[in-house]
Amino acid sequence: MFDLTPTAAEKPALYRDLLAAIDAVMANESDPVANMANAAALLFEWLPDVNWVGFYRLIDGELVLGPFQGKVACIRIAIGQGVCGTAAAARVTQVVEDVDAFPGHIPCDAASRSEIVVPLIVDRALVGVLDIDSPTPSRFDDGDKRGCEAIAALLSPRICP
Repeated sequence: MFDLTPTAAEKPALYRDLLAAIDAVMANESDPVANMANAAALLFEWLPDVNWVGFYRLIDGELVLGPFQGKVACIRIAIGQGVCGTAAAARVTQVVEDVDAFPGHIPCDAASRSEIVVPLIVDRALVGVLDIDSPTPSRFDDGDKRGCEAIAALLSPRICP
């Protein structure tokens, strides 16, 4: 059994410890769904002030909902649409301070006010995105961007079937 209780308060230490926890949980697991599910659970538990954490997988040219923690979510998102589709199309992390001001935002949970979406890339190919929402405007910053991108780099090869 794992005891992966978050202890760090400073962002760099929090993400370092979170990355180590995700790595430990996935160490001997090759199933992509199991790895996404455990990663979503750890991110949801460890990151303060978030209300949704999950994955969208690229299937047949669109983003399809994968394992997540939080309220019911949009199931399919077109590439280029909303924050997730924009991150997928550009293959660049999107940090959105106010989702209501983001052109084409797709509101799945009215409580979400800010969002970070990180593309998941394997061998230069997009395989999906990691999506994290918060009920607080401007919740995510460069520290979150760096931390989430490091997590995405670790996860990407472990969630590609």
